[in-house]
Amino acid sequence: MPTTTHLGACPLDCPDTCTWQLTVRDGRAVGLRGDRDHPFTRGALCGKVNRYLDALNGPDRLTTPMVRVGPKGAGPVSFRPASWAEATDRVAEGLRATIDRDGPEGILPYYFAGTMGLVQGGSLGLRLFAHLGASRLRTTICTAAAGAALQSLYGGQVGFEPESIVEARLILLWGANTLSTNLHQWHFVAEARRRGAYVVAIDPLRTDTATRCDEHLAPLPGTDAALALGLLRCVLDAGAADTAWLDAHTTGWPELRSRLAEWPVERAAAECGLDVAVLRRLGERVASTRPMAVRVGLGLQRHAGAGQAVRAICTLPLVTGDFRYAGGGALCMTGGHFPVDTGPVERPPDLPAPRARSINMSRLGAVLTGEADPPVTSLVVFDANPAATAPDQRRVLAGLRRSDLFTTVLEQRWTDTCDHADVVLPATMQPEHLDLHDSYGHHYLTLNEPVVTAPGEAVPNTEIFRRIATALGLDHPRLHESDEDLVRQLLAGTPIDLAELRERTYVRATGVPVGSAPYAAGGFPTADGRARLVDRALRRMGVDPLVGYTPPVEGSDPALAGRFPLVLLSVAARFFLNSTFASQQWHAGKMGPPRVHLHPADAAARGLADGDPVRVHNDRGEFLASVAVDDTTRPGVAFTHKAYWARLSPGGATVNAVTPIRDTDLGGGPTFHDNRVEVEPVPAAPPPGTDPDGGRAGAAAVSSRAPARTR
Repeated sequence: MPTTTHLGACPLDCPDTCTWQLTVRDGRAVGLRGDRDHPFTRGALCGKVNRYLDALNGPDRLTTPMVRVGPKGAGPVSFRPASWAEATDRVAEGLRATIDRDGPEGILPYYFAGTMGLVQGGSLGLRLFAHLGASRLRTTICTAAAGAALQSLYGGQVGFEPESIVEARLILLWGANTLSTNLHQWHFVAEARRRGAYVVAIDPLRTDTATRCDEHLAPLPGTDAALALGLLRCVLDAGAADTAWLDAHTTGWPELRSRLAEWPVERAAAECGLDVAVLRRLGERVASTRPMAVRVGLGLQRHAGAGQAVRAICTLPLVTGDFRYAGGGALCMTGGHFPVDTGPVERPPDLPAPRARSINMSRLGAVLTGEADPPVTSLVVFDANPAATAPDQRRVLAGLRRSDLFTTVLEQRWTDTCDHADVVLPATMQPEHLDLHDSYGHHYLTLNEPVVTAPGEAVPNTEIFRRIATALGLDHPRLHESDEDLVRQLLAGTPIDLAELRERTYVRATGVPVGSAPYAAGGFPTADGRARLVDRALRRMGVDPLVGYTPPVEGSDPALAGRFPLVLLSVAARFFLNSTFASQQWHAGKMGPPRVHLHPADAAARGLADGDPVRVHNDRGEFLASVAVDDTTRPGVAFTHKAYWARLSPGGATVNAVTPIRDTDLGGGPTFHDNRVEVEPVPAAPPPGTDPDGGRAGAAAVSSRAPARTR
């Protein structure tokens, strides 16, 4: 049987958006590797995606629509197969019932980054829900605080050109575990280091990335803005502020200079839990080394003061004038450099769409348990698994179990969220459908074409929404456009056309050349082209207009610390990507069972040894894990890996059983890392009378003394 090779794009939630080469035989994918010619990703796939074909070809793929016949939460046994006509008719009936009883705002589409594709990730689905007048989702759960901060400071998601970091002589990897979550950027960091750059990791944990850097600073979680202000004070004290560039290309420098008088190095170091000499030494290096590149990760924006933290960090290269130089400045996300405008595609001006309220996805547990008025009584979930990923899992699951909530889930395999659905519809995976991908970590636009046969009756998200529209009797042509139509509309207004992409698969989509300094002469995407150290518009949101510091809520609460003395971080895992792959045998085997990592001093204080089963708890809930005792974290700070599924975890709960529903200062993002807990030993066997399928009985399943993995 002949084989063919096709280029495509990895669809997962990662800044790298790799181009891959897929080998196909008789409609089935039989090989996968990275595309060696891609300028940024250069042929390597991460440890997660190297085994993508296990998921694509797995026996657990959903292949037919399923409708509920039993209780919610009981898993697939509560469902039976159905035809597409029956399933979509049920969905239509559920949506109509909500509209008749509660109005269209009682419908909530819930989606995120299960695919980052601009076609399958939204487009037609968002058109349908906008046309119905459904509630609109604020997609806050990952980048909202950072996005709002960048909008406030720079006018958008812009920064230095990522390949040009090779020109930097000082690189701060701030809250960025590059080797795990931005793997292909590391090549350019390593090249800069080979040329003589000094690389510093700033992270509360000693990650794999930190171990490969020249220096590692471990501030207390949530104190990043205080550290940035301390470094800015060092720059000011050294006379290294680039006042000429600041006067020409920023607003608010006099006010910020006055504020820095309040931030001597001693105060910043105390707030961050760092040695004064360590902070001062780095400050002197920042003051004297040009160009400096600050690569800002997304984990640091999951605490109450996240918006101010990103503003403060990204102010540092403004004050030093590093945007003057190729490879200098700050970079968090590259989305602002892409010319693709998704707005008119998601909500075409000729498609009637009533005004509707917006709902913050990070507050789903609260929304489903009484916060919304009118209540949400129809939930449509696609490209997401909120039962595993949303904060305050207890409230999320209570909401999903409501008898009056009609839930539709579009999925590729059975998840925890499917357990609570009324209808589950089988969706295709990346090699089975057409999609278009930008990136939040580089400047290339990539086309993905369908090259393998989907299993059973699975169809793309877009086709599912066409079928739901038909079942609802909606015949507006905008609700039935083809995927190719959607790609052409996304490319409208750009210098790129579909024929070019089909020939080349990826193109550089921005006018920012490699080796350039795009903001050397200002020109930020603000109204006046200046970066804003003071943003008066923030006052209306109750946020200090001037760059500053907002401490974490729980992390800095001494009363709460008396009851729950550990700050818990729930960090990205090397072999899971959000909740994707958590049910895959190889990936789960590489990760092992859930672990909570404790510093040896914290473990000893609790009488715990490596591998002991524990209960991690606070007032919101609890989950079970085994202890990993190591010095990758500092005393008073614990961490575990996010994205395990509850039904595959001991005790039926994950770390999100203890995470809070609380908004960040900017953007309404979640505060997963602003979270205090206690860790207690539990018996390795269930006490008499304990339910053997739940509660503490699950501790026995996590008492393995396998070696701990840190990331």
